[in-house]
Amino acid sequence: MGTANSLDPVIQKNDLLSISISSLNPEASLVFNMPNLTATQAPTVAGNVTQASGYLVDQDGNIQFPFLGNVKAAGLTKKEFKNYITTELVRRKLLLDPIVNVRYLNYKVSVLGEVAHPSVLTIPNEKVTLLEALGLAGDMTIYAKRDNVMLIREEDGKKVIRRIDLTSDVLFTSPYYYLRSNDIIYVEPNKSKIESTGRVNQWLPIIFSGLSFGAIVLDRLTR
Repeated sequence: MGTANSLDPVIQKNDLLSISISSLNPEASLVFNMPNLTATQAPTVAGNVTQASGYLVDQDGNIQFPFLGNVKAAGLTKKEFKNYITTELVRRKLLLDPIVNVRYLNYKVSVLGEVAHPSVLTIPNEKVTLLEALGLAGDMTIYAKRDNVMLIREEDGKKVIRRIDLTSDVLFTSPYYYLRSNDIIYVEPNKSKIESTGRVNQWLPIIFSGLSFGAIVLDRLTR
């Protein structure tokens, strides 16, 4: 999966979108803002689970939107998708002056390994850096291997692994400094931790299993 730039992620399959529409004619806009019945469980930073309702991007990359029917969403940035919805509403003479807002409802990243609180984090403002995510997970422990942090990202349906040196000056210009939804950060233990416990990479079999990653992580974190 590509992006327009590191700050402008594209919509993916299984994303849950909130779409609100307003105009100078509130009554005409109302039909487009009826509650959507698609719901999913969204883990929060605190580890709680809440229900979130919105438009689910299906396996074909589409959503079902009132009066517009099947609308392609996957592969577009939020801005591109918003502009498309706006254009279609005007072209089909459904609204004259629509104002469209699109938000992610399940924008989350996972932080595992040598951090104080391994977590699946929901990011309300849809923008988070690698360092901020580590901070939200309670920061790295004294046993963290800071020069070889693993970032796992799904691109074009495949998991791609990148190694990141947090001590490097180029960290802030890295295309992986800003995280995308569903990114996984794994902080490996350093040599002293491995020697003292004999355990290493205990999360990796879970990360690369064929099962639902989010469900597995939440299960492990709540035990």
